[in-house]
Amino acid sequence: MRTFRRGLGRVGVLVVAAAMAALWVVPSTAVAESAPDGGELGRQWTTAHDGPAKYPGPVHIDFDVPITMSDGTVLKANIYRPVDAAGNIVTEPLPTILNLTPYTKFVSLIADLALNIPVLSDALIELVNRFDFAGTPFDSITDLTRALSGGAARTFGADRKLVQHGYTYIVADVRGTGYSQGAWQFFQSREGQDTLEMIDWASKQPWSDGNIGMSGISYSGINQFKAAEQNPPALKAIFPVEGSTDTLTDVAFPGGGLGLFGPLYIAGVDLISNFPDPVGIALGHLDLKWLQDRVATPLEFFDYILMALSLSVDSVPAPLKEQLLPGSSLRSAFTDSHPERIQVPTFAYGGWQDIFASSSARSFADIPLPPERKKLIMGDTYHFNPGSGLGNPGRPPRLDVLQMAWYDKWLKGIDNGIDEYGPVALWQQGGGWTTAPAFPRPGMDYQRMYLSPIPSGTATSVYDGSLSAGTPEGTARLTVSPVAGLTSLCSRDAAVESAGVIGLLNFCGRDDRIHELGGLTFTGAPVEQPTVLSGPITVHLNTMYDNIEGYWAVTVNDVAPNGQSTVLASGQLAASLRAVDEAKSAKDADGDYTHTVYKLTLADRQTLVPGQPTVLDVAVNPVDAVLQPGHRLRVNVFASNFPRGFLAPPMLFDGGILNAVAPQHLVLDPSAPSFVNVPLSRPLG
Repeated sequence: MRTFRRGLGRVGVLVVAAAMAALWVVPSTAVAESAPDGGELGRQWTTAHDGPAKYPGPVHIDFDVPITMSDGTVLKANIYRPVDAAGNIVTEPLPTILNLTPYTKFVSLIADLALNIPVLSDALIELVNRFDFAGTPFDSITDLTRALSGGAARTFGADRKLVQHGYTYIVADVRGTGYSQGAWQFFQSREGQDTLEMIDWASKQPWSDGNIGMSGISYSGINQFKAAEQNPPALKAIFPVEGSTDTLTDVAFPGGGLGLFGPLYIAGVDLISNFPDPVGIALGHLDLKWLQDRVATPLEFFDYILMALSLSVDSVPAPLKEQLLPGSSLRSAFTDSHPERIQVPTFAYGGWQDIFASSSARSFADIPLPPERKKLIMGDTYHFNPGSGLGNPGRPPRLDVLQMAWYDKWLKGIDNGIDEYGPVALWQQGGGWTTAPAFPRPGMDYQRMYLSPIPSGTATSVYDGSLSAGTPEGTARLTVSPVAGLTSLCSRDAAVESAGVIGLLNFCGRDDRIHELGGLTFTGAPVEQPTVLSGPITVHLNTMYDNIEGYWAVTVNDVAPNGQSTVLASGQLAASLRAVDEAKSAKDADGDYTHTVYKLTLADRQTLVPGQPTVLDVAVNPVDAVLQPGHRLRVNVFASNFPRGFLAPPMLFDGGILNAVAPQHLVLDPSAPSFVNVPLSRPLG
């Protein structure tokens, strides 16, 4: 029987945990953990943000300001500046915040105006915060609506309260979007150069004191990470919300699968980028070069989507094949990320159900800064509702409050204690808000839990198996169909891909039992003590196929005594793209993968041999959760995962049209076992 890793035992684990804890109290290298709400300091940050403004006049906006890049392309920006009590625009050089967005500065302006309607906006936010459907079938609605009161809207638009406290704020359309000239670059090198030039330009304006911070959500959060990797001298702090340091495996091509989010996102950005800025037009800023650029590229990147509809790998057009190669401009835009180079103070927010959850959680460990200069919050949120519930008792302060406190510290030098916060505040699934010195939490150890054919009697599924700490005896071949797996339409992964919309249906987003009807389930015994899971997970499968291609999706679940099955984390893998990038992956002392990264290139594709067993490792997103006494660990295995992930048509139909519906097999064999490798605070029996 396999033991808890490295033979440490309970006493050894406690010794190691105590030693690690001791390291965290060394004053020169770490900060002590604080409460999730920040305690008295948190209340001071909220008072500072919401209290009387240094410059109480109405914020002045310079609309549609042209800023010329080194290649002659003109980007357009709105610049928000404070006004004093006498009605004068403040001329004193101030720290400056930069938000580069593809969602248009006009949309940001609308959000800003809506949040600053006198009296009405504050009343609306308070009203929304009072709505609480907890304990009803509609409690997921509360999770979405409370994003408004959690401060995310002000980090998306322009926080006028931040400006009134002594900052200049710039919202600029990235190249090829909004009213900026050029063609959309989608994180490619020219866009990165634009960001650096914008930072340099802003730092040299007469209204700037040379200290630049960056703000924004999603795309704008990714831009912050990419800029901080370059460590431009003027950039003094970033506050990325739902950013990513690995967009390829987060959302573009996770496990070699495609999802609906990407094409719909590209279509949305293309659509809004073809409309001129109404304010700019009203001011007479007619830009014929902008019009020429949009006529030349009305549907940027849609040509690649159409190329991906080829019916075989060999028929994929050369331009798309070239962009899939390592080192190509587009692939590099999604993979050439280096958080290990960041020296800029970084405060990141992510959500466990966000499309960027994987790299959001990992980035804290990757950034080589002391905990005083880097912070992480991971909430129980989707992409559509970042910061939901923040600011309420026992939870972290609002995002706009934390953002201003972070800028005050690193751009103004105010000793406000924000460096003592956290350093990691986590919504522990199955528990509540907690803080930790790091993510993953110290003291975790990996353990194999084997997939066994012995029925657990706890699930209704294609096959109800069990999880065991020891290698199970006997063999079995379990079959699961992509067609049966379409129960994924009602799943947490579907909620993730819809940015949270499907999550409004509790029976889909919070309970996986409908989804499990189309898969194989493996459930462990109830735990007797609270058991923490913290870190990335890998599911190791011994598989077999009837065709040359296959697709797997897995979830790791917490099963309550009443049978409710809650997804903690998930993963997916196109079987032919199973080749692992060993240089970027990690293993435990027993040689099992803990963090699994794939090569994801056509050159490394290994088509399957029908009837021949094939071993593969499915990477599962990082998790932080606690199994309460009486709860069980469950692993689910599916042969499809639409809309979160599906095989691209060239792979789906490679080997014939029937490959789309061909059943797949999981081989349970003691000589080549299937198992989940999970990080635990204590061993499971």
